[in-house]
Amino acid sequence: MNTLLQQVINGLSLGSVYALIAVGYSLVYSILLFSNFAHGGFLVIGGYICYYLLLTAGLNIWLAALGALIGAGLSAVLVEFLAYRPIRERTPVTLYMLIASMGMSIVIENIFVVTIGGRFRALPDVIPTQSLELFTGTTVSMFDVLSLVTSMVFLAGLQLFLSKTKWGLAVRAASYNLKTAGLMGVNVNRLISIVFFVAGLLAAIGGIFLSVRYTLYPQLGAITTKAFVAAVIGGLGSLPGAVVGSLILGLAEMLATGFLSSQFRDLIVFGLLIVTLIIRPTGLFGKSVGEKV
Repeated sequence: MNTLLQQVINGLSLGSVYALIAVGYSLVYSILLFSNFAHGGFLVIGGYICYYLLLTAGLNIWLAALGALIGAGLSAVLVEFLAYRPIRERTPVTLYMLIASMGMSIVIENIFVVTIGGRFRALPDVIPTQSLELFTGTTVSMFDVLSLVTSMVFLAGLQLFLSKTKWGLAVRAASYNLKTAGLMGVNVNRLISIVFFVAGLLAAIGGIFLSVRYTLYPQLGAITTKAFVAAVIGGLGSLPGAVVGSLILGLAEMLATGFLSSQFRDLIVFGLLIVTLIIRPTGLFGKSVGEKV
């Protein structure tokens, strides 16, 4: 029983980090109807900014994390401005932006490889990782508890932004029809920049926690493949679906690791993806949509 509870907490912690990344995927998809495969690059950018601000600038974790969030958010806005906006303004076919996002993912990864090298780096011990004993006698990592709580706080903040602010209302309107939102007076380019900034910011939080959980290296962004799988399981374009899909995926991974073998993790993850696509292709909370023009 203690092992089950421990793995459930670990799974919720990992799933909550996936949720931050998957929500970024879904935000962009809900507006532009394309999967931004460069999203993992923003995760890596956030991790490296935090790493160098901690070591080189000597900042504390709060200021370093703030710098990482802003830097990753601005990087996402820059990528949208340079790579996606020219395509979007010339053609309504989202397939071209999908191809461009694959290219940008490789570009970001190789910029880090060329400039600072591909070796693994460990963030300083700025986030507590010691064990915490619960009232049931179960031992869990303080890091897992902190990552779960932090992720939930930021996801709640995103929900408040979408439901209580003017730009949040504009995002919800554009998710139904971007062209109509523009005709109603919404500054579409600014709206898309805000969406990319928020997506990049959330990815940076995931990047910091994943850098501590594993290590930091230029290919760390590849882990966003699982966040993308979570978004598909929950339903692309659905923010609640992205969160639920991520928690399901995190729990599945940790339970498989605890009771079967870590070698079954990827098998179960992509098995869930295949089953979802066969039984319900639109995901748990998704709906069928056509090309936005």
